[in-house]
Amino acid sequence: MEYINLTIFEMHKALVAKEVTPLQLTEAAIKLLKKDKNNVLEADNFANALLEAEKLTEPEEGNVFWGIPILIKDNISTKGIETTASSQVLEGYIPLFDATVVSKLKEAKAIILGKTTMDELGMGGSGLTGKKGTIYNPWDESKKRIIGGSSGGSAAAVAAGIVPFSLASDTGDSIRKPAGHAGLVGFKPTWGRISRYGLFTFASSLDHVGYFTRSTLDAALALNLLAGHDEKDLSSAKRPLEDYTARINNGLSGIKIAVINEVFELADKKYQEFMLQNLGELEKAGAIINRINIDKKLLEALFPTYYIISCAEASSNNARLDGIKYGKQSEGATYEEIMIKSRSESFSDQIKERMVFGAYALNKNNREHYYDSALKVRRLIVDAYSKILEEYDVIYVPATKDVAPTISDASNRSTPSSDEMIISNHLGAANLGGFPSITLPLGFKYNLPLGINLTVKPFEEAKLFQIAQGVENITGQFNLFANRRKKQ
Repeated sequence: MEYINLTIFEMHKALVAKEVTPLQLTEAAIKLLKKDKNNVLEADNFANALLEAEKLTEPEEGNVFWGIPILIKDNISTKGIETTASSQVLEGYIPLFDATVVSKLKEAKAIILGKTTMDELGMGGSGLTGKKGTIYNPWDESKKRIIGGSSGGSAAAVAAGIVPFSLASDTGDSIRKPAGHAGLVGFKPTWGRISRYGLFTFASSLDHVGYFTRSTLDAALALNLLAGHDEKDLSSAKRPLEDYTARINNGLSGIKIAVINEVFELADKKYQEFMLQNLGELEKAGAIINRINIDKKLLEALFPTYYIISCAEASSNNARLDGIKYGKQSEGATYEEIMIKSRSESFSDQIKERMVFGAYALNKNNREHYYDSALKVRRLIVDAYSKILEEYDVIYVPATKDVAPTISDASNRSTPSSDEMIISNHLGAANLGGFPSITLPLGFKYNLPLGINLTVKPFEEAKLFQIAQGVENITGQFNLFANRRKKQ
C-alpha cells in the first residue's frame, strides 16, 4: 500500500497498527520531494526530520498527528529553518522561535519536512512571484498551468501526494482558491480562532492561518489541535473551543444553503452544470437550496476595498524589512542609502507597487478618500454577507472561475472586466468579515479539478465541517489523486 497517499486519519490508523512507521513515511515523503518537478520546496529540514521520525517508536493512539510528515508555508516562523516568505529581502533569515501553530504541531510529534514556496511575502494569487519562480499545478503534466497563490507550494505538495497536510495562510483567498485548482480541501478558520503569532504579517486585519488536507475529517482534526487562545497574539479569540469532529456525520437534513446568483452565473458554463448537479444531490440529501441575490455594486467594490486595506496594512507591517537587520543587504554609505537600495533591489516590482500604493493611501492628504472609505465599504460588504448568514446556514459559491489558468493567461496584465474581477476575488469577502470558509473538490473538467466554496458565520466551524462532510459524502473526490498515483 502507498501509505504516503493516505489521509491523516488513515495514516494514523496504519501507524497505530504498526503497519508503517514514522520513519518510513518520512523517507517516502523526502524521496518524493527530491523528485518533485512542481517547485514546492523553499527550504528543507530533511536531516532533522529523519532524526525526529527515528525517535518515534511507540504510537500514541488518538494523537492523530503523531509521526505524520507535514510541510509549512515559508511565511510561518520555524526555529532553526530558514524562513524568507519567498523574498530576497529575507534571504538567510533563520528564526529563533516557532510560531504557535508550529509549536503545537511539534508537541503533537508531527514531522516537519521543510518550508513551501509561495508568492513573495504572500502578496499574489498566481504562484509566480516567489524568489524560486513558478509553482506548477501537479494535475497538469505539461507544466503549463498555475496552481494559484499565495499558498501555491503548500497546495501543490498535498495535491502531488507528497504530504497529507500543509500549513498555510489566507489573506484574500490564498488557501481556498489554490485548493479549487488542486482538488483539495482548503480551510481558513474564523479570524482569531487560530493563533497568528509567528506568521509574517501581510495585512493584519485580513490574515488567517489555515491549511490544506485531503479530507474534511482531516481538516476538522487539525482544527482540534490548532485552535485556541494565545496570549502572544492579541487578536486571538477567547471563545470556548469545541470538538470540531463532533457534528461531522450529522448530515444535511434541514441545512439551508444560499447560492449567490451574481457569483454563480460568472463561472464557466460547464462548471455551473457540475454545481447544479451537485446542488440537486444535496437537495436529495435533505438540504434546502435557495438561489439569492446580493447587491452587485458591493461585489464590484470587494476587490478595490481589499486592495486598499491590504496594501495600507502591508506598507506599515513591512516597513521593518529594511535590509539592515537581516536579509539581503545592498551596499551604501549611510543607513538610509543601504535601506533604500536594499528595498529597491530586493523587492519585486509587484511588491513595490503595493507598498507605494499603501503608503499613498495612508498619507494624511489621501487617507480619508482611500483607506477610511475602504473601511466603510468593508462594513457594508460584511453586513450584506452577515445578513445572508442570519437566514441561511451556509453560502455556496464556485471556488474559481474555471479550471486552473495557464501560466501565460495568469501572467497577462491586461485590465480585467468588472465581472472578471468579481469571479476572481469574491472569496475575499470571508477575509473582510473573518468568516470561516472551506473549499472542497467538486469534480473534473479536462482532467483538471474544480471546487466549491462554503462559508458560515464566525465560530461555526463545527457546522461548516458537518456541511462539508455532507458534500464530500456525495462528491467523493478527495482521494482521486492518490488513486491516480497508484496506477502510475
